[in-house]
Amino acid sequence: MHGWIHELNSALDAETERELVIRATDYLEQATGRRPVGYRAPSWNFSPATLDIIRDLGFLYDSSLMADDRPYELLQNGEPTGIVELPVEWILDDAPLMNPRGNNYTPPRALLQVYVDEFDKAYEEGTTFLLTTHPHVIGHRSRMVILEELIDHIKAKGDVWFATHEQVARYVAAQAGW
Repeated sequence: MHGWIHELNSALDAETERELVIRATDYLEQATGRRPVGYRAPSWNFSPATLDIIRDLGFLYDSSLMADDRPYELLQNGEPTGIVELPVEWILDDAPLMNPRGNNYTPPRALLQVYVDEFDKAYEEGTTFLLTTHPHVIGHRSRMVILEELIDHIKAKGDVWFATHEQVARYVAAQAGW
C-alpha cells in the first residue's frame, strides 16, 4: 500500500493519515481481492503516527526507511514490533535520478552501472537488492533497455531469488524466528 493520493504523511494529523491508509488499503483489497500486507509511505515520508497506524492495521512489512542495506525488524520505543523493514535507498530509486527536469539527472547507461554495482555488492554480501521503479519513469524505451540489461545481468548469476516484498518479509521473519 502506497498511500491514497501520494500524500505527505508528515503534513497530516494522525487521524487523517490513518483514514487515508485505511481507505487505500480497503480499496486495494476490493480491487484485487486480497488485503495488502505491506506498506510503503508516499515519498518514504513517515510521520510520528505512521508506525502506530501500520502496526494497528497488522502490516507484515514496511519499505520506507533507510537504516540499513539489509532487512531488519522495526523497533518502537526500543521494543520489537514484528514488522520487517525492507529498506529503500535513494540511489536505487529511478524517480529522482532520471527526472530530466531535475537537478540530479543521470543518463540511463550511467544509472545502469550504478544498479549493476549495487546488485553485485548485495550479491557478494548475500543480501537484498531492492530497486524502486515507477512506470512513468522507467517505462520509456531508452530506460526499459537498461532495466532489461540489469535483469539479464542478475539472471546470469544463476542462483538469485526474484521475490515479492511479501515473500522476502516472510522469509526474513521466519529466519529470525519472529
